[in-house]
Amino acid sequence: MGKNKEIQQILPRATGFFFLAPAFFFIGLFLLFPFIWVFIISFTNVALTGPTALNPAFVGLENYVRLFDFSRWMRSGEFGNALRNTLYFVLGSAVLGQAPLGLAIALAFHRRRGPLRELVFSLATMAWILPDVAVAFAWIAFLDYDFGTLNTVLINLGLGKIDWYFQHPLVAITIFNVWRGTAFSMLLFSAALGSIPPSFWETAEVAGASSWQRFKDVILPLILPHILTDLILITLWTFNTFTPYLITGGGPFFRSETVSMYTYRVAFKFLEFGRGAAVAVVMMAINFVLATGYLLSLRRRRAYG
Repeated sequence: MGKNKEIQQILPRATGFFFLAPAFFFIGLFLLFPFIWVFIISFTNVALTGPTALNPAFVGLENYVRLFDFSRWMRSGEFGNALRNTLYFVLGSAVLGQAPLGLAIALAFHRRRGPLRELVFSLATMAWILPDVAVAFAWIAFLDYDFGTLNTVLINLGLGKIDWYFQHPLVAITIFNVWRGTAFSMLLFSAALGSIPPSFWETAEVAGASSWQRFKDVILPLILPHILTDLILITLWTFNTFTPYLITGGGPFFRSETVSMYTYRVAFKFLEFGRGAAVAVVMMAINFVLATGYLLSLRRRRAYG
């Protein structure tokens, strides 16, 4: 206690703020200021070209009203269509794909050692850390209609070729994102399973519990907080990811366009920064809701942990 008091006297609170000042400065410069700037211009008609480029005007909620104009909301190329595609993409990729597959791999190789485990974990991790552009071009070749590896396999199986980019573009980018992002769930669940005391496994085995009973009664209750954490984090990442744009460009006819692609198209193709900023604010609001859910889940976990 005496040493702590001496440290507090040697390093007063003002000194602590002084050392934190550079961090606060960069947070304000690169996070807080852009957020405020985007929020402000979302109420204007500022654009890079045209009459409003030099003389932008305040338009109030016009950009937001246009986003949520339900008479045209679900048309191809509109915000509602992009939001619906994003929900399907997140549901298929994060909730039904990455989390269950990552848990399945972690369970399959739990308490096992050997070259097969190391190979699977290494390949999954490589898919996660490789550069986006390189991975996207590899998948473009993989799903190609005429010479793609996947269609070659399907032909050899007697199933026929599939034009993934025209017939099933949303499914194509969903499969790609599952392949790319499963490693995070796999590693998180491997760590969660490793934290379960060995006595729990031994007791279940001695009691003669089946694999399903061990999973339902022993594993699932213990890793449930980790499952919730994983779902929220990968949902956030999947909702904001832009990599699938490199594969389909949001097409054809906007059938694979997600909200992040829609924002890019409005702001950097049409150069309507005011409308693009309004979409970005809506995206930040959705992210805020998801992040709040994550923080609340952590608080409950600590309270009941």
